Parts: sequence; structure tokens; C-alpha cells
Amino acid sequence: MRRLLIVDDDEAIRRLFRLNLAEDYEIIDTDDPEQALALAMEHKPDAILLDMHMPKFSGFDLCRTFHSFSQTQLVPIFVVSGALGGETKEACTAFGAAGFFGKPIDFDALKERLRSVKRNTMVPRSEVRVQLRVPVKLCGTEIDGTAFEEVTKTENVSLSGFLCSCKAALRSESVVEIFLTSADRRPVGKARCVRAETREGEPPQYAFRFIGKTGTWILK
Repeated sequence: MRRLLIVDDDEAIRRLFRLNLAEDYEIIDTDDPEQALALAMEHKPDAILLDMHMPKFSGFDLCRTFHSFSQTQLVPIFVVSGALGGETKEACTAFGAAGFFGKPIDFDALKERLRSVKRNTMVPRSEVRVQLRVPVKLCGTEIDGTAFEEVTKTENVSLSGFLCSCKAALRSESVVEIFLTSADRRPVGKARCVRAETREGEPPQYAFRFIGKTGTWILK
């Protein structure tokens, strides 16, 4: 069964999540944002549902914390709040938020979004992630439709995906072709962009998950 971590200081909201999601997901919840990172590392959730406004920590702070650790940086985060401004959404997205839901929560929409994340971005809990800097070539199309090729280096790899920086402007769900070196003619396969982080003064960092492999990847 898939696992969710819920971080919200409102007991009634946590109970509501359990009533609506416990049939399909194992629920781990806490009202203490200071415990959230430890729980995420211990239980390895497939997604995190995060309240924006809590004592001591904001949802923005926790997004940044989760995204700074390799063990949690690929876990999809959904921010839940009664009110979210555009700047707050943009900041949370930069630090890893995969989506936003207002209160009262539309659980049908939330379930559908979680199903989509389950198909596209969730990583098996048994999968090992390794910090490796390996040259890869990315070939694809930027947001404006311009074709690009770029050689970069991975920062973190697993059997089914990797992190890397890339100067190209990509949208979420963009698909690129992956080569292990610029000289390779046969691609490793195709991968979908599942996360993007903008960094001031540096190229964006992207998380990719393979949607099909035709060659040999770094990990087997």
C-alpha cells in the first residue's frame, strides 16, 4: 500500500485526511513540523501533504527543508492552505511543491492528482539513490518549441531517474532523450521531467524519471 505523510497542526484536518484517504493509503501524520523530516526519512512516504501555516514553521520552510535532503528531495509535496498568494506558490514550487489545494479540500481532485503522481513520479522505497556526477547528454524541446542538446552532469542517480542541472527551459512533464556521453549514438532511453527548481545565478535543476529504456543506465 502507498504511504502518505500528512503535516498539519489541525487535528480535525488530519482526521479528515484519514477518513478520505486511509482506504487507499497508509497514513502517517503529525502536528509537529519539527518532526516532519524525521518521519519522512523513517517512513519514506510516496507523497507529503503539507499545511502552509503552522506554529514555528511555514509550509515554505518545510518545502525547502525536504528539498535540501537527498532522501526526501524527490518526494512530491502538496501544499494545503485556506489562502495562497501567487508569490508563495512560486516560492514553494521552486523548493519542490508539486501542487496546491485549498481548504475546504476537494478530495476527488486530490485523489486524482495523487493517482497521477503515483504513475509518474513515485520512487520505490527500496530503490537506492546515489550521489554521482556522471556526464549525460539531454536532447529535447524547450518551452518555446526550440530543439536543444546539452551535455551536463548528474547530481543524484537512481535506477529509475536522476537529478541534473540544465540551461534549457523545460516545463513539467517535458520528455527528453538521454545519452550517457556526447559521443553515444544509442540513447539510454527517454525520461520525463517531474520536478524543476530555479536557482538564482545558476541553471535550473531538474528531476527526471525514465519512461522507457533502450540502452544501459549507470545503475542496473
